[in-house]
Amino acid sequence: MYTDEMKRAFRAVAHYCPKGFKLTVIDNNDFITLKASQADFMRLYDDQKRSAVEYMFKAKDALEQNGAIVLLVREGGEGDG
Repeated sequence: MYTDEMKRAFRAVAHYCPKGFKLTVIDNNDFITLKASQADFMRLYDDQKRSAVEYMFKAKDALEQNGAIVLLVREGGEGDG
């Protein structure tokens, strides 16, 4: 369950997110899914890609520190659609 504490923790690391990239939080009751768009990721420059990866791991850690089980996934890879 995506609690208020988890929401605050997720927002607290939002400043690490590079412009043009986002993570979607999906509450699956027993666990949280953080979904990233591969298309958005691939449009980033090299240093922004590193920042996006750092952001993904910081967001995952922030949620886990507040009791969540977190799954990181990507959307839109080769062969998708």
